[in-house]
Amino acid sequence: MALASGVPHTRPTHLAVAFCIALGLALAAATARSSELAAAPVRVAGIVVHDAGETLRDFCHEQDGRLWLELPGGTRWELVTSTTDPVVTNPGDGEFHAFDSSEVDAALSLVRYPIRGLSAEVFILPFPRRASLESAAGAGLILLSPGVRPLSREHQHAELVHELGHVVQHAVLPDSDEQGWAEFMRIRGLSRDTYTAESAHADRPHEIWAEDFRALFGGAAANSTGTIENATLSYSTQVAGLAEFMQSLADASAPAASARLTAAPVARGAVTFSRLGTSASVLDVFDAAGRRLASVTPVVGGSSVAWTWNGEDASGRSVRGEMVFARARDAQGGAVRVVLAR
Repeated sequence: MALASGVPHTRPTHLAVAFCIALGLALAAATARSSELAAAPVRVAGIVVHDAGETLRDFCHEQDGRLWLELPGGTRWELVTSTTDPVVTNPGDGEFHAFDSSEVDAALSLVRYPIRGLSAEVFILPFPRRASLESAAGAGLILLSPGVRPLSREHQHAELVHELGHVVQHAVLPDSDEQGWAEFMRIRGLSRDTYTAESAHADRPHEIWAEDFRALFGGAAANSTGTIENATLSYSTQVAGLAEFMQSLADASAPAASARLTAAPVARGAVTFSRLGTSASVLDVFDAAGRRLASVTPVVGGSSVAWTWNGEDASGRSVRGEMVFARARDAQGGAVRVVLAR
């Protein structure tokens, strides 16, 4: 399901790019030179996956006997911790079963889509949100909700890739792009009178896009059923020009080399990240496992924005000699990975 205006979207029946960030960073660390700073822009998706244990430990807290999920920036939701809660209509086997992070990584590694500079965080939830028990996604964010029975590999892949489709849509075809949406609707043969944001779930253009993304660019497990949610529409691979149109949007939205996030040493153990433009947002630094090490406030000067990080995590521990990557929360400029000399 998609989140509107920065709030995740949800999917009643279920749902970051050909890249496993932990594996990619580990490989880069193994080959990095021991210079003061080695930096290379990440030219594929900067997807960070937080498994259920990390989400519970670092992003959940109890208040007045209730468990809350709180994300960076302050957005929060109450979580349902028991299948006996009245909001859960089907208790299943009596437990919540979270997504397997290894299956999420596998699903991401099989996605075939030419995305550059995509940044997103995937939170595997230990418990569902009370506001909506389903998975959800928005700009740069995916929330994967647990099931009341163990989730099959096919279910996990299909839901993840569908939700990723929403993240991609926010990045390459925002709602403000009226011409782009008009072309998508034309290719898909959709009438603006019938297919609207207020229509039944399967008839919403955002949901049709996400299902098309899954069908066209997801791996075999994500498409094991050979169907899409809206059975009245032609299957995605049978729509002439659809795959080409969706791919062209990725190419058109790729940031210019000069606008990408870059890194440069400023002192031993410290680094400044910068990019062209004046849009400023907090920059997060993550380790190879996807754990947030630090959050850095931007400084805007002239036609560029910069973030200076002292090379320490939130507890003050130096991370020199470790591979890390950074990206701004507004996802502009992509991501960059660096290793600081010991």
